[in-house]
Amino acid sequence: MELEIVGLIGLIVMFVLMFLRVPIAVSMAVPAFMGVLYLRDGIVLDTVIKTIVWDHSFSYSLTTIPMFVLMGELLFVSGISNELFTAFRHWFGRVRGGLAMGTIGASAIFAAASGSSIATTGTMGVIASKEMVNAGYNKALSGGAIVAGGSLGILIPPSTVFIIYGMMTEQSIGKLLIAGILPGILLTVLYILTVYFSVLINPSLAQKGEGTSWKERFLSVRHIGWVIILFAIVIGGMYIGWFSPTEAAGVGAFGAFLIALIRRKLGWQNFIESLSRTLRTTGFLFAIMLAAFILNYFLAITRLPIALAELLNGLHVSAGLIFTLIIIMYILLGAVMDTMAMIVVTIPIILPIIHALDFDLIWFGVIIVIVVEMALMTPPIGMSCFVLNGVAPELSLADIFKGSMRFLIPILVLILLLYFFPSIALYLPETMW
Repeated sequence: MELEIVGLIGLIVMFVLMFLRVPIAVSMAVPAFMGVLYLRDGIVLDTVIKTIVWDHSFSYSLTTIPMFVLMGELLFVSGISNELFTAFRHWFGRVRGGLAMGTIGASAIFAAASGSSIATTGTMGVIASKEMVNAGYNKALSGGAIVAGGSLGILIPPSTVFIIYGMMTEQSIGKLLIAGILPGILLTVLYILTVYFSVLINPSLAQKGEGTSWKERFLSVRHIGWVIILFAIVIGGMYIGWFSPTEAAGVGAFGAFLIALIRRKLGWQNFIESLSRTLRTTGFLFAIMLAAFILNYFLAITRLPIALAELLNGLHVSAGLIFTLIIIMYILLGAVMDTMAMIVVTIPIILPIIHALDFDLIWFGVIIVIVVEMALMTPPIGMSCFVLNGVAPELSLADIFKGSMRFLIPILVLILLLYFFPSIALYLPETMW
C-alpha cells in the first residue's frame, strides 16, 4: 500500500473516532500508533513514543501554558471582571447600545489577563447578560456581543493557542503573542462599530442608558489599572526583551497572585481551586499536544502533507485562491470539530503548503487564531455559544447563535485587511528588541 494512502486512512480513522466522541488526544494517538506500527515495527513505535513524549514533556517552552492559565485563574478570583464591566458601563452606558459596546471593551481587557475565550465568555456572560436583558436589549444582540467579546481571549495575548501553534511550527512564541496585539485591538474596534451600526440601522435593538458623572467615570478607571499594569509588564517586558515568553508567564502568574492578595480576594479555598482548574486545563492541553506530535511523525513518514503541497502547486493557481480555500476549509472544520483539535490536526498537513506559498508563519498564526474565533461562534459546535447559554439561561441558544452571526462580518473584514496589509500583524514582532 502506498505511503500516502496509509496516511489518508489514518486521518479518516481519526475523524471517525472524533465524531464518535472519543477524547481528542486518544482520537489522534490511536491511528498514529497503528500507522507507525504498520509502516515500521514495534521497536520503532516504542522508540518514537518514548522520544517524542519525553522530549516534549520536558520542553521548557511548555511551562508557558500553565503559568498563563494560572494568571487568568488568579485574576478571575480577584473579582476584577465585575469592575471592568462597571467601568465600561459608566463610559458607554449612556450611548444607545452602550452596554453591548462596554461588554466588548471589558472583554478585551479581561482577555489580556485570561488568555482564554471560554473563560472570558463565561465570566462576562454572568455579568453582562442580565444587565442587557433588564435594560431592554435585544437578546440576539446581547448574546452576540458577549460571544464576540469573549472570542478576543485567544487573539489578545497571552493566548494558549499562539503558544501551541508556535511549538508545532517552531516559531517564536514571543513574536506570535506580540503579533496578536494590533489585530486584537482592531477587531475590538470593528466589533464595537458593528454594534454601533446595528443599533443605528435598527434602534429597537438597544436602549439608551442612564448617564453617569465624570467623577464616577474617572473613578471607575482605577479598576482597569490592575490589568493594564500587569499586561504592560508581561507583554511589554517580552517586547523590549526583558523576559522570554516563559519568564513573562511566570511574572504574570506572580503578579496576578499579588493582585489577588492586595485586593484581599485570595483565600486558601480560592487558591486551591485556581490551582486545580489550572492543572485540569494544562493536562488537557498537554495530552492533545503530545498526541499531536506523535500524529505529526506518522504523517511525516507517510509524506501525505508533502503530496498535498505538490498537488496544489501543480494546479498553478494563485496564492490568493489557495489562501481562500484554506480559510474556507477552516470555517467548515470549525463547524464540526473542536477548535484545538482543528489546529493540531491541520497544521502539519498545511504547513508544507504555507512554506510553498512563502507565507510568513507568524502572520499565518494570527490568521489561524482569527479563524478559530469564528469556529467558537458558529453552529453547530460553537463552544462559546454553549458556554454562554450555560451561564446565562435567560439567553436561548437560538438567540445566541443568531446574534453571533452579525459579528462574523468584522472577522472576515479583519482577515481581508491582514491579507492585503500583513504589517498589521508583523509590525510589532519585527520591531521587538
